[in-house]
Amino acid sequence: MKSVDEQLELIRRGVDQIEPVDGLRKKLEHSAKTGKPLRVKYGIDPTGIDVHLGHTVPLRKLKLFQELGHQAVLIIGNYTALVGDPTGRSEMRTRLTPEQVELNAKDYLKQIGRIIDLSKSEVRFNGEWFGKFTFLDVLSLTGKITVQRMLERDDFSKRFHARPESVPIYLHECLYPLMQGHDSVEIKADIELGGSEQLFNLMMGRRLQEADGQVPQVCVTLPILRGLDGVRRMGKSLGNYVGVGESADDQFSKTMSIPDDLLKEWYTLLTDRPLTEIEELCDSVKTAPFDAKKQLSRDIVGFYHGPDAEPVAQTNWVKRVSEKKDPDIIPEVNIPSADAKDPMGILKLLVLVGFCKSNNEARQKVTEGAVNIGPERIKLTDWKTTVPLEDGLVIRLGSRNIAKIRIQ
Repeated sequence: MKSVDEQLELIRRGVDQIEPVDGLRKKLEHSAKTGKPLRVKYGIDPTGIDVHLGHTVPLRKLKLFQELGHQAVLIIGNYTALVGDPTGRSEMRTRLTPEQVELNAKDYLKQIGRIIDLSKSEVRFNGEWFGKFTFLDVLSLTGKITVQRMLERDDFSKRFHARPESVPIYLHECLYPLMQGHDSVEIKADIELGGSEQLFNLMMGRRLQEADGQVPQVCVTLPILRGLDGVRRMGKSLGNYVGVGESADDQFSKTMSIPDDLLKEWYTLLTDRPLTEIEELCDSVKTAPFDAKKQLSRDIVGFYHGPDAEPVAQTNWVKRVSEKKDPDIIPEVNIPSADAKDPMGILKLLVLVGFCKSNNEARQKVTEGAVNIGPERIKLTDWKTTVPLEDGLVIRLGSRNIAKIRIQ
């Protein structure tokens, strides 16, 4: 195992805050003295089906702790997902049903397994303990915090003091930080990882552990990864994300589209490159921005698809963007013959192949001139256009989306 100073240097990379400041060193020193690995917790709620690069920032830190010889404890929040994390929200989050949560959770571990070694991880579903809670247990948990303290949360405070009238804060939302904190009590966490906006919830874990007579955890927060637009946090609902389960071509192409000022942030939080190398790569942006982005894109593709996928993804990107050629392998989309009306309106086709979520979005893309079809790359700009639908037709949206129609 590495020395405490060596571990600290690695762990602190890209970290936003450590609370208490000297707590991490003390935990590591105690671990080294006793030979007992630290229990490092990270929780994720299965509120969707895609794990994206934003989720991987704390997951990569969990992976690092694992590599340093500590115990990774992954909490799948199948019960906290039923409440919905109010963190950073100006309104109540839409509540999911148990059936939706169960469906979402099925693929989560497969995607997370691309980042951490699940065979060496302790994976727990918090329904394991919350599913046994009685009403008296709920009363006991809620009795450990005051309303005044709960209103110290930035998002609750803003909603409470909103003008001209306050925005509702529902009582069940106040349970979320308590539930996340109680997870730490159940698994006796030494360290909890989370995004910078999660500090209140992580500190709740310390408070509840102390109340239970446990040594409180150290809270380690990490920056919120900005998405493809370079402004807002990465999120599927914003359409500015890169999914860990996406193809190598999509990951490469999307990464190549990020603004130049995101490079240092993405290199630091999404790769293991030494900081000195990152500085050199980012210094070269003024003279060779494409080279720095290509290397970042290769690093991301290599991590999720293996080193052999890197050159292939880059070659396909060059064909699509620089040479205006299609990749060697084009994803196929099956359309049932019952739906394959010939000719078909371009708006309906864009929705059927999954390029657009609605006719309105499709109409906008067509009007922008972002859609073309066939080997001649015929550009479509009239949203009323109908397309002769035939097996093998290639349709493209922008430089990243391409599909070959297969009629079944």
